[in-house]
Amino acid sequence: MPTADVLIYTRTAGYRHDSIPDGATALTELARDLGRAAEVTEDPGVFTPDRLAGCAAVVLLSTTGNVLTPEGRSAFEAYLRGGGALLAVHAAANAEPDWPFYGELLGTRFDGHPEIQPGVVLVDGHDHPATAPLPARWAWTDEWYNFTSDPRGTDRPGTGSPGASESGVRVLARADESTYRGGTHGDDHPLVWCREIDRGRMFFTALGHASETYRDPAFRAHLSGALSWLTS
Repeated sequence: MPTADVLIYTRTAGYRHDSIPDGATALTELARDLGRAAEVTEDPGVFTPDRLAGCAAVVLLSTTGNVLTPEGRSAFEAYLRGGGALLAVHAAANAEPDWPFYGELLGTRFDGHPEIQPGVVLVDGHDHPATAPLPARWAWTDEWYNFTSDPRGTDRPGTGSPGASESGVRVLARADESTYRGGTHGDDHPLVWCREIDRGRMFFTALGHASETYRDPAFRAHLSGALSWLTS
């Protein structure tokens, strides 16, 4: 079988979200709408140089724990630095805790969340395809992830882009902590960001806990825009 244009990886070695099947279905449909095939897999053996060479983007969909082999880590890092693309969704912030490169790539690590509840997303980057379809104040229900640090706050590998922080991270949307309980970042709570690394690209969204999320038109437009940016 030919290598898929979009590789959707769903392996977990920790908590497993019930929404993963719905997320995989949605991302497959969104990739198809962009004219790209998609493959969903939990096989760490797909992370080889030859296989990744045919991927326009890799999606880590709520992956948790150590989900790659040492060989897979090496191949994935080379793929990203060489011009590949990563869409990291929700619990992907809690993946590969023992791999320093992945933490540096994201710019931070998952640090817990309050109970799922309604709140408001503050959308800053309306010139980006992933956030252009969203209102400036987006009423949303999710787990509202907290992180160990600001992803913009320290030096990161790779190169930045105009308008980004010194680290190259550009935050596109933040949580309004005044609209829910349990936030730990105060007035500036990053939720969605992107960056470049050498010749590759990375996009992270902390949203996407519940199954119904992946049937929501606004969230689907958010993911579609991210895929479009990553594969353009």
